[in-house]
Amino acid sequence: MEYRIEKDSMGEVRVPADAYYGASTQRAVENFPISGIRFDRRFIWALGLIKGSAATVAADMGFKDPKIAGAIREAADEVMEGDLDDQFVLDIFQTGSGTSTNTNANEVLAGRGSEIVGERIHPNDDVNFGQSSNDVIPSAIHVAAIAGIREELIPALERLAGSLGGKAAEFADVVKSGRTHLMDATPVTLGQEFGGYAAQVRKGVERLEKMLPELEELALGGTAVGTGINAPTGFAEAVIALMSERTGYSFREAADHFEAQGAKDAAVAASGALRTVAVSLFKVANDIRFLGSGPTGGIAEIHIPDLQPGSSIMPGKVNPVMSEMMMMVAAQVVGNDTTVAWAGANGNFELNVMMPVLAHNLMESIHLLSTAADTFASRCVDGITANRVRAQELLERNAVVVTALNPYIGYDAGARIAKEAAATGRSIRELVLEAGLMTEEELDHALDLKRMTEGGII
Repeated sequence: MEYRIEKDSMGEVRVPADAYYGASTQRAVENFPISGIRFDRRFIWALGLIKGSAATVAADMGFKDPKIAGAIREAADEVMEGDLDDQFVLDIFQTGSGTSTNTNANEVLAGRGSEIVGERIHPNDDVNFGQSSNDVIPSAIHVAAIAGIREELIPALERLAGSLGGKAAEFADVVKSGRTHLMDATPVTLGQEFGGYAAQVRKGVERLEKMLPELEELALGGTAVGTGINAPTGFAEAVIALMSERTGYSFREAADHFEAQGAKDAAVAASGALRTVAVSLFKVANDIRFLGSGPTGGIAEIHIPDLQPGSSIMPGKVNPVMSEMMMMVAAQVVGNDTTVAWAGANGNFELNVMMPVLAHNLMESIHLLSTAADTFASRCVDGITANRVRAQELLERNAVVVTALNPYIGYDAGARIAKEAAATGRSIRELVLEAGLMTEEELDHALDLKRMTEGGII
C-alpha cells in the first residue's frame, strides 16, 4: 500500500495515499483494532445529513464562503448516498463520545470537498463549524434511529400484522382447543389466536409511534458541554430546520442541552420499545412453532411451509426454521437492549461516554427486527394452512369443554365428569346423560363448540 504523510497536533502519521481522511482518523484506526464492526449505513447517512446541512446554514448566515460550503455539501450528499462508505473505517469500540468518528467524517468531507473545489478545506474550522462531537454524535443516533424505524421497521411490522390478520380471517371458522399452562382449556378459534398475534404486532407499531417524538429532539447546538460555545445564535435551530425540510421528519432542537448530551434516555426508551416488539415476536413465533409441531407426535393444528431439509440423518424431517430464526433475533434484540441500557447509564456529568456501542446496538436491533419480520411474514405466515381434521380431533377429546355445563350442573359435578372422561376416554355427553344431569336437548344446546368461542353463558 502507498502512503502519504499527514500532520496533526501530535505529529506526523502515515495515511493511505488514496484516503480522503487524515491523521486523526488514522490514529484511531491504529488505536482501536478491536472488533471489525463499523457504524451502520443509516448512521453514516445521518452524519452526512448533519454536516451538509450545517455547511449550507453556515454559508447562508455569512460565516463561510459559499463555494467552500457548497463543496462540503456536495461531499456530504455523497456520504448520504453511500458513495464514501469505504472511508468510514473506524471500529465502534473507540472513544466513548464518538469523537473519532466525528473527526473521521470531518476529514473525509474536508478531503473530498477540497478535491471538488480545488482548494483546501479544513476539517475542524470548516466542516465542524458550530459543532462538536458531543452534540453531533447524539444527534446522529436520533436521526438514524428515526429513519430506520419509520422507513424500515414500521413498514415491516405492518406487513407482518397484515399477514397475521389475513390468517385470522381465513381461520375464523376453525374451532380448536384453547390452551392455558400448556394444558387443554375451553375452545377458541384458530382465527382468534392469529387475531391476537396480529394485535400484538400492531400494538408494537403503536408503541414505536408514541416513542418517536422523543427521538425527534436533537442535541445540536449544545456543542462541547451543552452551553453552545462557538455556535452562533440561531445556527443549530436553522440547521435542524433544514434537516427537517430535507427529510420530512419533524426534528427540533433540544429543550435542555445538558440533558440531551449528558443523558441518552430517549435512545434507551427507544431500545425498550424495540425490546417489547422482540418479546411479542418471540411469543408469536414460538406459538406458531408449537401449533405446527409434529406431524404425528405434536399438536399439528397448522401446517408451516416446508422450506428446507431439517436433518442430515433423518430423511424427510422438516423443521420450523422461520420461527427459530425469529426467536434468535428476539434474543439478540433483548441482549442489545441490555447493552443500550448499560451504555445509557454511563452519562458522566455533561457527556455520555458509551455512545458508539449504544448507536451500534440500537441500529442493529432496528435492522434485525425489520428484516426478520418481513421474512417471517413472507416465508412463513403467508403459507400457513389449517389442519382442520386434527383441530377437530383434539377438540373432541378435550374434557375441559365441560366448563360450558357449569351453569347447569355446577363446578363440582363438572370436575367429576371431566376426570372420568379423561380416565376412561368416554365422552362428556355420554357421562352427563348417564348421570342424569341434563337432557339431550340441553346438551345439544350447551355443547355447541363454536358458540363456546363467543363468550357468555350458552
